[in-house]
Amino acid sequence: MSEALLFEKEGPVVTLTINRPEARNPLGAPEDAGNFTDAVARINADRDVRCVILTGAGKAFSAGGNVKAMREGGDGFGGPGVHIRERYRNGIHRIVKSVWGIEVPVIAAVNGPAIGLGNDVACLCDTRIASDKAVFGATFLKIGLVPGDGGAWLLPRIVGMARASELLYTGDTIDAATAKEWGLVSEVVPGEELMDRAREVAAKMARQAPDVLRMTKQLLRQGMMVSFDNIMELSASMQALAHHTADHKEALDAFFEKRDPSYRGE
Repeated sequence: MSEALLFEKEGPVVTLTINRPEARNPLGAPEDAGNFTDAVARINADRDVRCVILTGAGKAFSAGGNVKAMREGGDGFGGPGVHIRERYRNGIHRIVKSVWGIEVPVIAAVNGPAIGLGNDVACLCDTRIASDKAVFGATFLKIGLVPGDGGAWLLPRIVGMARASELLYTGDTIDAATAKEWGLVSEVVPGEELMDRAREVAAKMARQAPDVLRMTKQLLRQGMMVSFDNIMELSASMQALAHHTADHKEALDAFFEKRDPSYRGE
């Protein structure tokens, strides 16, 4: 794993840290797509992993794309438009699709600015906990770009169309308190308590039966896109599978015996 994306596993929880603190953790360098793709493949293949925390090193979560490289035409931002399009598809979009494809719950521990692509990456996570120093912004129009990393799809589903439109059209940033009021984050904590709180929430999630935890995430994701009838059919199928797991029997036994369950992912 590259030093630009740190991978740390502690028990059933993996922490991914975007690690370019000297530049506020920009994303989009040529190696980033492979780093995220490899990390996610490792997470999804490891049945012991039950939750992921995604955060940034230093004082920022991620300042987004590398604006300096855009100006200089580096890191794939130069050349004809059709070539830039392909580099987005094979670069930044692979980062986005990788985070979206993580099969277990993902908590964004937003320690500082989450701007542009950084804001989109935070929105790809299942829930967001913010430091009181966090700042959020979908500032693409301020640098003459469209929200090209999924934000046009993600933001309205999280904060509603009116507020998503306001963020995108004005390019304004909002502080952590406003982000909580708007539903962009679930809670705000002092900066020094952020990772402890993220680990606490991750531990609660990781105590659930692993297979039904993954299936529940899949149901939530599908519920964003398909009809009610389709989600009911998918729910019935997944519930049938859940009933035949050993973890379901263990959960019932633990309930009646008034003890904590011990899940084995079976």
